[in-house]
Amino acid sequence: MATLIHTLTDHSDDVNCCAFSSSCLATCSLDKTIRIYSLNDFTELPYSPLKGHTYAVHCCCFSPSGHTLASCSTDGATIVWDARDGRMLAVLEQPTGSPVRVCRFSPESTYLVSGAADGSVVLWNMHSMKFYRSGNVKDGSLVACAFSPAGNVFVTGSSCGDLTMWDDKMRCLCNEKAHDLGVTCCDISSHPVSDGERTSGCFQMASCGQDNKIKVWFILFADFLGGELRYKCTLSGHSAPVLACAFSYDGQVLVSGSVDISTLTMNTGNILHTLSQHTRYVTTCAFAPHSLLLATGSMDKTVHIWQLDNKQPCAGNSIENDSKIRTAENWSEDDVSAWLCAQGFAELVGLFKANNIDGKELLNLTRESLINELKIESLGLRSKILQKIEELRMKTVSVSVAVPDEFLCPITRELMKDPVIAAGMTLSNVE
Repeated sequence: MATLIHTLTDHSDDVNCCAFSSSCLATCSLDKTIRIYSLNDFTELPYSPLKGHTYAVHCCCFSPSGHTLASCSTDGATIVWDARDGRMLAVLEQPTGSPVRVCRFSPESTYLVSGAADGSVVLWNMHSMKFYRSGNVKDGSLVACAFSPAGNVFVTGSSCGDLTMWDDKMRCLCNEKAHDLGVTCCDISSHPVSDGERTSGCFQMASCGQDNKIKVWFILFADFLGGELRYKCTLSGHSAPVLACAFSYDGQVLVSGSVDISTLTMNTGNILHTLSQHTRYVTTCAFAPHSLLLATGSMDKTVHIWQLDNKQPCAGNSIENDSKIRTAENWSEDDVSAWLCAQGFAELVGLFKANNIDGKELLNLTRESLINELKIESLGLRSKILQKIEELRMKTVSVSVAVPDEFLCPITRELMKDPVIAAGMTLSNVE
């Protein structure tokens, strides 16, 4: 179930984009402003709105740390802001002066990409805030961009319908015709999947377009081959152009925006929710990192914030439920981040990420490592963390014990309590 928990009505024109950090929500609009809200109570921060663009703002995005925000506009500039106090850090002018339609940070904040209406794409060095490299697509405006989880490859989408994969040297690795009437958005899941042939180096990407369709792709990376986009399937649940799409942090749910909003599970492709509270086209949608929040923006000038039911695959406590299949020692860094949020330690996500703590490292944490390596000074906080880790160790141990197959429910695979036999019934009879 998805519940509408808050509506933001501060913009005076179409909302073009919304983006989350771990503590804030940013929105931008045709009204030339960017607005920043606290996730604690959805109040606007004191330094908001940010006013630096002279024309419509098309896109905004946070750096992975959440400390920096970028926005781009019809005025041909991409502005970099300090997300903590609203200070303008740099104004990056598109070399061609063309309106900038999309901007994205790389996962390590090394680069920022800006894509423009004339098809030019620029890679900016974020350490120096200077131009690094540039390229051009063959036809159309650049309107979409997504980085690979490793950050060494990114994909752009154009209004002529092409998806183009680039490396960090701005070499074109491949180009695919994706949507006949033009691409509108694309997003890459941060969780690896299998394409049936490979078990590593493969991720899912979603693209959407003016043809009313969402397409799902396998995006493959190999040092010696470069990269490859491999078509997987088409989702045709919308009856009008699909303007936005985004994966949940765990890659289990995909949300898409058109005249309505659909959320579907990537395991089956089934639609979980269809949300129709916006009165005009939904232009943007974004999941919060490691939480249950979804934001959607629209031409109706509003931003709706939704809370997903905690039984859905992207819920914060799904990490522990998933441990029936995958124990904590096999968790990724993102799984650990989700676990921290579920336990009430969201403020530690950045610290754990910076120290590359995955499931194995998490289970090996001690009082000494919390003090000496992670520099957690609060005795109370250390005690709470160690208590939760010990509980997790116990669950991991209990999961590791082999359970005879006949003790498990044949449908849910959970340990049965007081099982009964229903004569004459087989699984094929159960609907």
